[in-house]
Amino acid sequence: MSFPATTEPMSPEEFLEWEERQKDKHEFIGGEIFAMVGVTRQHATIAGNLFRFLGNHLAGTPCRVYMADMKLKLANAFFYPDVFVTCSESDHKAERYMSEPRLIIEVLSESTEAYDRGEKFANYRKFSSLAEYVLIDLVAHKAEIFRRDDTGHCVLYEFCENEPFFFKRRLGNRLRYAFRECRLISFINYPNRNQVNAICKLPA
Repeated sequence: MSFPATTEPMSPEEFLEWEERQKDKHEFIGGEIFAMVGVTRQHATIAGNLFRFLGNHLAGTPCRVYMADMKLKLANAFFYPDVFVTCSESDHKAERYMSEPRLIIEVLSESTEAYDRGEKFANYRKFSSLAEYVLIDLVAHKAEIFRRDDTGHCVLYEFCENEPFFFKRRLGNRLRYAFRECRLISFINYPNRNQVNAICKLPA
């Protein structure tokens, strides 16, 4: 999120109609529209790797993975997560947006970290279907996984660089683990500065 893109509040229906005429993506919260900021190569690479590995593993299951071009809808809001998974039959039939995510992943950036940890997370928790919310921190070189427990509370699990992390919540009738393991790996001076990437291994 960066700055309001319009000055007049809109309804969700007006927003959908308005956004179809725009070149860039926007998020919508309570009548306000916010322009999406661009991402770095590192951000795009990590999100792309997670999308690819999840997509490969979810093949043949009721679950599907989407990247930042697909919207998620709440009652009065629309968001573009970096990566999310849904196992909902109604979502699979939807064309413009989805509303029953099981897993959401956001790769943090300096301009969006406060928003991803604050207002966006507060809204994401309203999805009753959501089992896990994952934040990939490129500065601290760690992954934070908020898992919803049996009482409905989100419990934080932190995984540091080179420490394997798992998506443990069931994402469908036949899926227990999204990956066997993932790690955040630093590549020193590649090409001229430290780079961090998410490396994942599929279950055997």
